[in-house]
Amino acid sequence: MDITADRGPGNPVEIVFDSTALPARERLDAWTEVTALALMRTRIKVTDPSSFEARLWATVLGAARLTVTSYGPLVAQRTPALIRQLDPEWYQLAVVRSGHQGIEQARNRSRLEPGSLVVYDSSRPFEAVVEDTGPTETLLLQFPKRLLPLPSSKIDRLLAVPLPGTRGIGRVFARFVHTLTEEPSAGWPALDRVRLGQTALDLAAAVLAHHVDDESATPSRSPKEVLFLRFTSFIEQHLHDPELGPAALAAAHQVSLRYVHRIFQEHGTSVSAHIKERRLDRCRRDLADPALRHLTVHAIATRWGFTRAPEFSRSFRAAVGAPPGRYRAAALAGTAEDDGERPPGPRSPRRGRPGGEPESGLSR
Repeated sequence: MDITADRGPGNPVEIVFDSTALPARERLDAWTEVTALALMRTRIKVTDPSSFEARLWATVLGAARLTVTSYGPLVAQRTPALIRQLDPEWYQLAVVRSGHQGIEQARNRSRLEPGSLVVYDSSRPFEAVVEDTGPTETLLLQFPKRLLPLPSSKIDRLLAVPLPGTRGIGRVFARFVHTLTEEPSAGWPALDRVRLGQTALDLAAAVLAHHVDDESATPSRSPKEVLFLRFTSFIEQHLHDPELGPAALAAAHQVSLRYVHRIFQEHGTSVSAHIKERRLDRCRRDLADPALRHLTVHAIATRWGFTRAPEFSRSFRAAVGAPPGRYRAAALAGTAEDDGERPPGPRSPRRGRPGGEPESGLSR
């Protein structure tokens, strides 16, 4: 296979593939392997293997991946058997740059036009069909589903549904990720990759949240579901406020305190548990950010609404399995290794991400 990867001091951070450098008889197999490496495993069929051409560029941005693909007519299927073999449990938010393609997932079937956005779920079967004679080019941002602060039940309704990428928040997302593909990324410092990846994730979350909140796009939602989304959105915006709680939600949305509790109970949680979980997620992210190493653990806890240090330490340890200081030291040591710097003290063996995938996601 004609795959080149800039490996730098750590794992590969960039993959470039061009099928035209291969004999025609090898191109389909090579494309199947490189897309499994950079994206997810699918079963690919083409009408004329001898004339098939495809290109791919992929880079790692912290917890996310950014990939650009260009290919001719094909059918790509992610089957239940392939999902059972390996599921990274990722979402893909794709931008169709050129060409047309059909997509079917979660009983939604659509035809995607240039400028469309579409979200896929690696855990559910799908089929994508490209019939255009010219190349179809797509830009994809992939990220772990656990990093999206939205209920998966709501995202399911957006799977394989065309979303506008030429106006509003969709256009902001599309332009940002497009800009990231305009220059080689292999030389980007590890910290820049993490920051750019987080920005891309935040924009992707904003796009999906916008459409989840759009009642015309999801007419089957009940008023209680809409209100729950408004509650959780309000919580995300006010996590820093120590006074955030059921009373604040009730006052902001002009409903009774009892009704607030009932809504969260119907979603299998409580207001306090949800707020604590989201605050701990933010603390965990900030503790692992080298750009915030000048802040004390207490300062980070305080900025996300934890006012009592002992309570924060107990909650963090219960959720993460390590005290916040030890978690931070391990996370920053790992970042130093990615930068090619040896952290002080003995180094532990590197571990993959949850699910057994490689740390970079692009190494074999």
